Amino acid sequence: MRGDAETGLARLLRPRHLALYGGAAVAEAVRQCRAVGYEGELWPVNPRRQEIEGLPCYRTTDELPEPPDAAFVAVPADRTVGVVAELAARGAGGAVCHASGFAEEGAEGARRTAELRRAAGGMPVIGPNCIGMLNYLDGTALWADRHGGERASSGVALITQSGNIAQNITMQRRALPLAYVVTNGNGAVTGVPQLIDALSADPRVTAIGLHLEGVSDAAEFSRAARSALRRGVPVVALKTGTSELGARAALSHTSSLAGSDVLCDALFARTGVARAHDVPAFVETLKLLHVHGPLEGQGAGEDGRAGITSASCSGGEAALMADTAARHGVELPPLGREQAATMGELLGEHVHISNPLDYHAYIWGDFGAQRACFTALTGADHDMNVLLLDMPRTRASEGDPWATTLDAFTAAREATDSRCCVASSLPEGLPEEESRRLLDAGVAPMQGLSDCLRAIAAARAIGVARSRLRTAEEDGSPLAAPLPPAPRQPSGQGELVDEHAGKSALARYGVAVPHGVAAGREGAAAAAREVGFPVVVKALSPGLAHKSEAGGVRLGLRTENEVTSAVGEMSALADRFLVERMVPGAVAELLVGVHRDPVFGTALTLGAGGVLVEVAADTATLLLPTGREEIEAALSSLRLWPVLRGVRGRPAGDVRAAVAAVEAVAAYAADHDGVAELDVNPLLVLPEGEGAVAADVLVRRQPPYAHGEQGGRTA
Repeated sequence: MRGDAETGLARLLRPRHLALYGGAAVAEAVRQCRAVGYEGELWPVNPRRQEIEGLPCYRTTDELPEPPDAAFVAVPADRTVGVVAELAARGAGGAVCHASGFAEEGAEGARRTAELRRAAGGMPVIGPNCIGMLNYLDGTALWADRHGGERASSGVALITQSGNIAQNITMQRRALPLAYVVTNGNGAVTGVPQLIDALSADPRVTAIGLHLEGVSDAAEFSRAARSALRRGVPVVALKTGTSELGARAALSHTSSLAGSDVLCDALFARTGVARAHDVPAFVETLKLLHVHGPLEGQGAGEDGRAGITSASCSGGEAALMADTAARHGVELPPLGREQAATMGELLGEHVHISNPLDYHAYIWGDFGAQRACFTALTGADHDMNVLLLDMPRTRASEGDPWATTLDAFTAAREATDSRCCVASSLPEGLPEEESRRLLDAGVAPMQGLSDCLRAIAAARAIGVARSRLRTAEEDGSPLAAPLPPAPRQPSGQGELVDEHAGKSALARYGVAVPHGVAAGREGAAAAAREVGFPVVVKALSPGLAHKSEAGGVRLGLRTENEVTSAVGEMSALADRFLVERMVPGAVAELLVGVHRDPVFGTALTLGAGGVLVEVAADTATLLLPTGREEIEAALSSLRLWPVLRGVRGRPAGDVRAAVAAVEAVAAYAADHDGVAELDVNPLLVLPEGEGAVAADVLVRRQPPYAHGEQGGRTA
């Protein structure tokens, strides 16, 4: 397959001829190409050798018979740049740069990286500092080491920043078919988004797996991931590392709660990328997606969760399935009346018909009875049908009841054309030979029960995200809008706006705030009389971020004398004060925060608010722009949600007003990109029908940019 174009990444990923620069690494790459069945031309380039692995060497790039579709450049870093420049000038399709010594090596490496980018021009370059690239579909190995993969007609594509992680996954014995393996190393020229674009355009690629140490351009990543989602190519990310991306002063609660890893999760959720937290779950999720793709059906689950059936011949296994499914957010809905009746007739009165099903040993080894049972079980509309079964190491020569069970289950899948998988309780409980048989039968062989259920939940989440994206684009909702580029990094921390000014700005966008007056020390008592007792008095100072911790807040003041005394005690903190009417009767306190991240752009954080907000750590983060549905979903994900809905006889909160307030805060942030951080904490959610009030507001303006530029409007 050549794809839609003979240029760009299509040539590099599916080359007809390879130029290979270097010595020992080139010899290994030639051996690997031959081992994987490469049928194109191989052109070693080495001015000091006559031949490599029996192939004649060319002395220079100019001597090559024609511009190569791909080049494997395994020469030292200081020579790599020159070779890339020669290839670009000759019109090559692209290069894989093996050498280290670039961005990972300080200032000199950064300088060399810039030179590499200039040398490449518009030519794609994978690396540098990478093992290489494997194409198991067409048989290409620009790879200077051993690997464990084999040819495939279709499969998943891996893009990794770590060469070792990629190499290890090629050696898996879990029957995961690999289409491409691209170790992108530093990604100096061609980034992950461009690779996602190219690989998702190949119809033989069933899913894409990413190993990421960080995200350098969230807007471009979002564009590419959503494009893959539209094409029906699911993406799974194994994200490692939790370091902060860029220095940021954590003046607001939001900044301390929504670090880079949280923002990665928000980016993945927005783009329908499933996140795996270890290599086994990564591999199993990709395998399930390879067989069944995203799960977009109704599935009979609740709240968008996957609904499955489960069958085993053990009550203990059935209980294990129920417990594990509950931990991983997978539903086991009751069987339908007709379905249960049919199975009752098949299994007899001694078998309790339920989901998960323990079908007992009465039909163990009986192909006909098991096929009928599994056909009835898998015939309804569920996201997935799971057979829990651990296999012996080898099949018995005849009469093997484990093999009979597998054969009956695969026959039922064929009869119902349903989505099915076989899950072993232990990863080693499915031998590779059996896994391959299951793949050929359209059944996903899942190794390890927990990872199986994580994979099902991930596939369902991707399916829901795809459906929501489709609906958003049809309706023109904010979620359909592309993620905007992140703001440029400012030259300093900026300045805090005093609370009265911040509240006034938000009030103009429809956020309800307490009735209040700003006054000096002498006028505070009169201001209290004007707004009406009881009041709260706060010190107003642009540099005072957290007034409660500094002693700059007095609550529940009921007389003018109390106000005068409180102002006197706070006079060391400020010479102006905000006097507000107390807002009683809140059902719950929320945090609503916005901050600008130099990589991810504008983030909106919602959570349980109040003075112990970091201790509670009950938050959800979205990337802007977003819509009402996503805000409601974020609120419902909080542990605080039952309180908002009314619990144990307490009144329900005005959720509609709270969502409207959040939308107003988001709109204000969208219109004022000169605002770097914004906290509403707490947003007091009053009883249903009574509204939501911003009791405290913190706003930090963006400082001037390093080159004297100012981003957008200010507060």
